[in-house]
Amino acid sequence: MAFFVLFIIAVASGIVGALVGLGGGIILVPATLYIGNKLELIAGVTPQTVVGLSVIMMIFTGLASTLSYMKTKTVDFKSGFIFFIGSMPGAVVGAWINKGLDLPSFNLYFGIFLIFIAIVLMIRDKLRPVKWFVENGWKREYKDREGNSTVYGYPIWFAVFLSFFVGCVSGLFGIGGGAILVPAMLILFQFPPHVAVATSMFLVFLTALVNSASHIMLGNVLWLYTLPVIPGAYIGAKVGAAINQKLNSTALVYALRIVLLLMGIRLITEALL
Repeated sequence: MAFFVLFIIAVASGIVGALVGLGGGIILVPATLYIGNKLELIAGVTPQTVVGLSVIMMIFTGLASTLSYMKTKTVDFKSGFIFFIGSMPGAVVGAWINKGLDLPSFNLYFGIFLIFIAIVLMIRDKLRPVKWFVENGWKREYKDREGNSTVYGYPIWFAVFLSFFVGCVSGLFGIGGGAILVPAMLILFQFPPHVAVATSMFLVFLTALVNSASHIMLGNVLWLYTLPVIPGAYIGAKVGAAINQKLNSTALVYALRIVLLLMGIRLITEALL
């Protein structure tokens, strides 16, 4: 029963993660904590082991998504590697901070973070692009299938600083970091939406490799439960990437921010009580 539930959660995480560039951990972590501690379907669930499971999953979510987006040529590999310069040490720092958190503290901080992300998703379409970062940064150009050209860019130092913070959050909570990075890419760096999501998932893959190594060394991975999670995440990411190329993801983002808000409130309430 536990394997089937984890497989379904992983598929859902992969679909959501690949569709909007979040990585999927933002679904897997609270869901696994719930079925482990409330429903008692999984033994040995702690904030550390859930994060360890999530970062293993994100290797395959990121890989499947990146392979799919490579076919549509929407992955900006150069930008992805620049972001990785910051996210790599950030992931190690986040994993180190995670080992000191007990369940109430993790629920409280993660709940606050989920509410923050829900608010970001609510207001990101209302925020006007900031032209300064493109005008004073390293410029990139993207041409879509119709031949329309879009110029975007960023100061490299700022991109590295931002991605370090994203890496810390990823290592701490076991999420992909796209919830922070994608809005920044859209609003500050003026990435085309499909390029932002595809590049974010490439960074999720790279950061998850470092995250996984850190959490494996800390003994945070329950290997038995990776068996249903890995194929579920891979399948879900393939589906999410395919949907991303065909549909407008506005409805999903709207539903996602409501779910995140409710989950955040529940985790904070549970931690305080």
